[in-house]
Amino acid sequence: MDSTFTQARSQNMCGICGWIDFDRDLGSPDARRELADMTATMAYRGPDDEGAWIDGPAALGHRRLAIIDFQGGRQPITHQEDGRPALVLVYTGETYNHRELRQRLASQGHRFDTSSDTEVVLRAHREWGQRDPRRAVSELNGMFAYALWDSGKRELLLIRDRLGIKPLYYYPTQHGVLFGSEPKAILANSLAERAMDADGLRRTLSLVADPHNTVFRGMREVRPGHIVRVTRESIKEMSYWQLTDSGHTDDVPTTVRRVRELLEDTIQRQLVADVPLCTLLSGGLDSSAMTALAARFSDERIRSFALDFVGYTDNFIPGPAHPTPDGPFVQDVAKFVGTDHTDITLSADELMDSNVRAATLHARDLPLTYGNQDSSVYLLFRAIRQHSTVALSGEGADELFGGYRSFHDPSYVQADTFPWIDDSDDIVRRCLDPGLVEKLDLPGYLDEQYRRALAEVPALTGPASADPHERRMREISYLFLTRYLPMELDHKDRMSMALGLEVRVPYCDHRLVEYVFGTQWAQKAFDGREKSLLRAATMDLLPQSVVQRVKSAYPIIQDATYDRMLRTRFSALLNDRNAAVAPLLSLDQSRALLDATDNFRRVEKILTLQDFLTDYNVSLTI
Repeated sequence: MDSTFTQARSQNMCGICGWIDFDRDLGSPDARRELADMTATMAYRGPDDEGAWIDGPAALGHRRLAIIDFQGGRQPITHQEDGRPALVLVYTGETYNHRELRQRLASQGHRFDTSSDTEVVLRAHREWGQRDPRRAVSELNGMFAYALWDSGKRELLLIRDRLGIKPLYYYPTQHGVLFGSEPKAILANSLAERAMDADGLRRTLSLVADPHNTVFRGMREVRPGHIVRVTRESIKEMSYWQLTDSGHTDDVPTTVRRVRELLEDTIQRQLVADVPLCTLLSGGLDSSAMTALAARFSDERIRSFALDFVGYTDNFIPGPAHPTPDGPFVQDVAKFVGTDHTDITLSADELMDSNVRAATLHARDLPLTYGNQDSSVYLLFRAIRQHSTVALSGEGADELFGGYRSFHDPSYVQADTFPWIDDSDDIVRRCLDPGLVEKLDLPGYLDEQYRRALAEVPALTGPASADPHERRMREISYLFLTRYLPMELDHKDRMSMALGLEVRVPYCDHRLVEYVFGTQWAQKAFDGREKSLLRAATMDLLPQSVVQRVKSAYPIIQDATYDRMLRTRFSALLNDRNAAVAPLLSLDQSRALLDATDNFRRVEKILTLQDFLTDYNVSLTI
């Protein structure tokens, strides 16, 4: 094989960006400056190094958070043929099976200059992806988003992992495309417009993932499990992975054993790092099982971290989504497993700190708030980053194994809409101007999104296909995995990478997802409880208190001080006639909410939208 691999001065995690313009030489000083500006927006995603590669119509930028092969993982990385760069790659993420792929590629004549997974990905495309890039991507097990420029074909490929763990956005231009790990990288280019139209506002106010609607007009996401091919003639999407019906025939004991095997293999792969690693522990089944397995396979005593609030456990008020506080269960697991555990305890003042809230908005880039969960996750990760660079987290288990109440409450199961949507979401709409509410037609927008998602659900096969309940539960599983989980993953990625912390999600390993998705609901709830398969597969690792614990959602602060501070800020907003969000609101209806006691925190969406329009200088074209 007459070729060599070289590296530019860059590294392999965790922010990428670029610009393709088929009618322009991007080597000009102005174009180089714009690429530098795009790359600089993601300095916090990659605080360890930066790099750029520019040649003719292609300009690629990279910021790195060093996790594996500190010296050898620099990017962009190029594949040379006849003394010229033939393939150029900028990559973010982790390929967990890179060692096996390296051995296979070496047996076919490839020689490696580094120990990084990035070089493995590049060589995989050279070996298997020349005719069809889907062949190369399908070999990868991991979380990733990357861009591959083919100088000979004058073609760019934008590629995202199967579940959408790592973000990747693009913005078509007149003569090419802009792309980046985050919208802010694209917006740093003068060709990108900072505008939100009616569809963008619909996306802002709806709790549904939609890669076709990123809030900014003209910007899109690379869909999970997809490749976007950019040429002079067109920009086209192609799918390389999707959920399918596997025709699952294993009985319950066999299924439980296979779940355990997959979890053990996945967590062992994801423990590999050349930096300090920890787990996020909530005392629930997902994070506890993950932590127990990590402790079993780690060469060192595993560190664990948990979120708490001042006075939370002592003054806890139970509710439908939060029947028990996390604290006692966290301590049970930490003691039972033997982790080196730390509680991160937060106050209302910290959550409402203006600098923290500004940082969370800058991390998200989008007004898609999770309320005080934004600030609490950000502060949790800020504290963890003082000790660890990599954390394992339990996202995906509820969506995969059926943990949410929506899987089990008939009123949600039978509702002809997304099962996580409830009446309390209307409180935000009540703040809006009635004419705007009519124009947006949010119920119609949600219904359109719902019907589009249902049309994608793979049909059941075998005897289960005749059972209406099994068919409905298959639909609900698909909706959670493709329209809810991506929002959770995006939130976790943004808040962690804003602090240079890499979060890995073992339950999103595609092999586990494929296997469990294919099982019938009767198996997923075989003992009449939530997450039956996961509980059975891991109960020997856990204290009985956690095995028997009922699902409790992510904790939210119950301190009345937080509500008072929130109301004060909302009241000040309503008295500011020059507020950017003011034209969208009904002041009378919004003021009435100041006296409400239930679900008032939903108005944090309005406060975040105000900050977004102001800080990002977004023009509204409604």
